[in-house]
Amino acid sequence: MTLRLADLRTWIARQHDLPPDACRLETVAGDASFRGYCRVTLPNASTRIVMDAPPELEDSRPFVEIGHQWRQAGLPVPAIHAVDLARGFIELDDLGDDSLHHHFVTEAGARDGTARALALLDEIQQRAPSASLPRYDPGFLEEEMDRFPDWGLTRWLGIETPPSWPEVKRHLLAHIETLPTVAVHRDFDAMNLMLHGDRLWIIDFQGALAGPLGYDLISLLRGRYHRWSRDDMDVWIEGFRRRSLAAGKLASEHAAAAFRAAVEAIGAQRQLKILGQFCRLCLRDGKPRYLDWLPHFYAHLDEGLSALPALAEFHAWLRDRYRPAMEARLAEHRAEAAAGRKR
Repeated sequence: MTLRLADLRTWIARQHDLPPDACRLETVAGDASFRGYCRVTLPNASTRIVMDAPPELEDSRPFVEIGHQWRQAGLPVPAIHAVDLARGFIELDDLGDDSLHHHFVTEAGARDGTARALALLDEIQQRAPSASLPRYDPGFLEEEMDRFPDWGLTRWLGIETPPSWPEVKRHLLAHIETLPTVAVHRDFDAMNLMLHGDRLWIIDFQGALAGPLGYDLISLLRGRYHRWSRDDMDVWIEGFRRRSLAAGKLASEHAAAAFRAAVEAIGAQRQLKILGQFCRLCLRDGKPRYLDWLPHFYAHLDEGLSALPALAEFHAWLRDRYRPAMEARLAEHRAEAAAGRKR
């Protein structure tokens, strides 16, 4: 057992007035950050989850603050039972292991899961306070997009950024700025929604910001676990637009075509960020498994840009230059990894 894991065991035992050896620890899946998670089984057979977020690497204050606020607002987030920010330990409800993405293996499961997630998203937009959240401002949106040329092109592929890049960013930001501001989770993905007690629960909400309506919608619809047809996308997006209008979250001048373009612009911003960020996770953080997702998110970007004809030149560059280079580099990477395993 590592020194930090032993410290975590001692800490959680103290929360329950127990000796350390009375608590059984099991490591559970982590995420793309430096956080880790342990399931703790107590002597009475009840369980809790302890988040391990080294304070020199992760600031856990937003998680605690947003968790308390969203729970007070009636949203289904895990209860926070104990917090030690100095050590980076947080004790939470155990919501089990059944994340929604497990139910996306069939078309029917993906449709049902998406409908349930969108109903929950409606709750978030109606209940989650946004005034206290940091703004997801244009500067931050642009910085995220720039991870694509920095990490995805220059560092990973060794190719030049297309001359149209500044105009691409301006065009996407102009669309995004037409949308009202709401609380956005920022990683509203089937992996971050847990099925527990026949209810969906929200996790990994520490990155929530006050940002554009529709961001979480497109995060779900163009996420990791399903690719919808254009007709399906139109139905999901239009349903969301109508519900937002009825709830007073969207002005009536947002017609269907304009709203779809704005939402796909958010999607393009997010997918460009991901294509760069997953390369950064490999090159900087030693997490090469994220590279396997590059073709999937490129496909999302390729499909979404069809709603933005003004970016046709950039769209063609992605197909003619980026995609072949990315696929060739991935093949090299996989060959290198296979050779390394044989040695």
